[in-house]
Amino acid sequence: MTDRYAVIGNPIGHSKSPLIHAAFARQTGQDLDYGRILGDRVDFAGDVRRFLAAGGRGLNVTVPFKEAAWALADELSPAAASAGAVNTLTVLEGGRLRGDNTDGVGLVRDLVVNHGFAFRGGRVLLLGAGGAARGVLLPLLATGLASLTLANRTAAKARELASLAGRAMATGGDKIGEGSEIGIQAGEGIPLDAGGLVVLAGRRFDPGVNADATAQDGTILVAGTVPVNGVGLEDLAGQQFDLIINATAAGLDGAVPDLPADCLAPGGWTYDMLYGDRPTPFCIWGQARGAARALDGLGMLVEQAAESFWLWRRVRPSTAPVIQWLRTGAPPGIRP
Repeated sequence: MTDRYAVIGNPIGHSKSPLIHAAFARQTGQDLDYGRILGDRVDFAGDVRRFLAAGGRGLNVTVPFKEAAWALADELSPAAASAGAVNTLTVLEGGRLRGDNTDGVGLVRDLVVNHGFAFRGGRVLLLGAGGAARGVLLPLLATGLASLTLANRTAAKARELASLAGRAMATGGDKIGEGSEIGIQAGEGIPLDAGGLVVLAGRRFDPGVNADATAQDGTILVAGTVPVNGVGLEDLAGQQFDLIINATAAGLDGAVPDLPADCLAPGGWTYDMLYGDRPTPFCIWGQARGAARALDGLGMLVEQAAESFWLWRRVRPSTAPVIQWLRTGAPPGIRP
């Protein structure tokens, strides 16, 4: 029987997810159907229940429903718990829903696996303090970076996000193991229920593995090992960073955050979570300041989809040909 999956959002017609998952299914020989659902802004839970009642096995969730999906999930992965947002829902035995957030894994995999960025010992600046930034915190903190600075136009929001990062690390840290997977590890004093799930604030968080490796050395990060600072954009003067990640939506209006001209270190990289047919405004900003690489978020889009696919099917698709197809047109063996 063909298993049913879909992406739900509003608007949704622009979504590339059906094309990406169809390509993954052909590549891996999986029997599934993946569609789009235009979600009701006032009855997201009803849309989910109706899809599941019709035999749906999983959903990708996009704006504006990620927070509603977080609230609807019966179980949360650590990344989803810390983000306060869910982009992947999986139906478990008994009809329970597990919520995951695969954005951070997608970001890290794109940078490390597809482009060869070396996080270890690096100084990373993350711009923005909204859901996009929250969604990538735990996987970033698991890469062995030397420091993470969170900057936002409103400094208080950046400081709040930095505090959230500290609390997330305090749940036990993340592990990246070569050839294995990334997942939260319960620290001493963190209560577990009979099923091995972390119990925090009355909710259950799965400490098991749920993401692919990024070729690091197996380091386990615990609370306090990565300095995290939250600042306003005006506080960045005199600082330099090896990687600057733009998690703001400024590029949708053709703008970039107001950054010091010299905050990108020599040989540094820039990464914009937005993507388009042409270089984004933030990519252009990076190129103008001598970035060694100025990347957009298309690879992140495909990698986070691959992580969802793995969570649902326990099969890891090859992302490189799908990224190439979306970037340049269909290569041999991949057709829309």
